Amino acid sequence: MKSPNIALGAAGLAAFLALGEAVPRLGLVDADYFSPPSRIAGALGAELGDGAFWSALGNTLTGWVIGLGIASGAAIVCGLLITVVPFLRQVTASTIEFLRPIPSVALIPLAVLLYGTELRSVLVLVVYASFWQVLIQVLYGVQDVDPVAEETARSYGLGTWARIRHVIWPTALPYVMTGIRLAAAVALVLAITAELVIGAPGLGALIAVAQASQAVPDMYALITVTGVLGLLINLGARAVERRALAWHQSVRGEVVS
Repeated sequence: MKSPNIALGAAGLAAFLALGEAVPRLGLVDADYFSPPSRIAGALGAELGDGAFWSALGNTLTGWVIGLGIASGAAIVCGLLITVVPFLRQVTASTIEFLRPIPSVALIPLAVLLYGTELRSVLVLVVYASFWQVLIQVLYGVQDVDPVAEETARSYGLGTWARIRHVIWPTALPYVMTGIRLAAAVALVLAITAELVIGAPGLGALIAVAQASQAVPDMYALITVTGVLGLLINLGARAVERRALAWHQSVRGEVVS
């Protein structure tokens, strides 16, 4: 079943590249501002041979990894505490609904005031955006726990930690993995956005420099790298999700089909 999907995906990509090559060469758009893929490929090759590119890539991945790790860990702990302790659930409900819709980019001025163009500014935005993705999924996952299983665990005298480990966590884990997968993509977007706007070291800063210096092919090459990076992160997150949930019915059914 996978071969036709791969073939169709490759055909779609080839058609997209051919269209991108034809549009500027036919004069439909200005090639100085919309570089054809062949020119972008040349610029990408030059970037891959530049040490500054790899340093920027490392900075972006560092902000992404640290921010995603902090956000995921904090969200899982907070989500479990909020759902296990009824008092916390009631106290935090309105606060969560107030803070969650605030766009992370709205915190850019605050991050700059606090930390300037340092990595910590990037982490503020990445952690804030990613935290809600995971937290909401944890809350949904715990709400999906079978009440009969919960009451049975209580009747057998299982303590809070035992109920979390044997009843709540197995039910919430698929939701948690979905939240982390979504947060991984959001974290990358916010890391690059922070670098682009704030000027923190990373791929976003290189894109801004290329745009300001009118190095259009280099700009598109760097944007292509961010797209490939996002694709690899998504594929990696899905692979980890399938491995972590190998016991779950949804994954077993996917493998069988």
